[in-house]
Amino acid sequence: MGKLDGKVAVITGGSSGMALASAKRFVEEGAYVFITGRRQEALDEAVRLIGRNVTGVRGDVANLDDLDRLFDTVKREKGKIDVLYASAGTGEAVPLGEITEQHFDATFGLNTRGTLFTVQKALPLFNDGGSIFMTGSVASLKGFPGYSMYAASKAALHAFARGWLNELKGRKSDDSSFVNGLELSVDGGFSAI
Repeated sequence: MGKLDGKVAVITGGSSGMALASAKRFVEEGAYVFITGRRQEALDEAVRLIGRNVTGVRGDVANLDDLDRLFDTVKREKGKIDVLYASAGTGEAVPLGEITEQHFDATFGLNTRGTLFTVQKALPLFNDGGSIFMTGSVASLKGFPGYSMYAASKAALHAFARGWLNELKGRKSDDSSFVNGLELSVDGGFSAI
């Protein structure tokens, strides 16, 4: 038996990186996983790599219609969510003085607005005792040149976590209850030195 037997997980940005690795692990632990990605080829390859107990839903979390389609699919196929991992995000180096409105809108639209509406639209399907994870960045802690926009968009996620913890505490939080609202830097100590 796996730790996540019978659980349903939704992972945005699940066609690559940490989110794809998490999707694989969740399935190994017994979960059924829905993953999203913007590029169909990458999404199809991720579904192939995961191999079983997975549905890929093409979409951009910055697009509210795409989020509605994702959660309509989850509702139709499984009817519930136990784990939500909002991992879709983007970042590029643009130094102060060269930041455009388009860059601001794209960065905050995906990283911050997309995360907010991913969580909000998932709530009607969320089981009590579920878990919500978000991918932040050590950029919000260390101050890398050229990444102030990206860092700010990721710093907002910690504020979301603290506020949502208080708003959702009546829903309980299973194994993750002792790390509620925390920003855990899983970075090999990089943010500490």
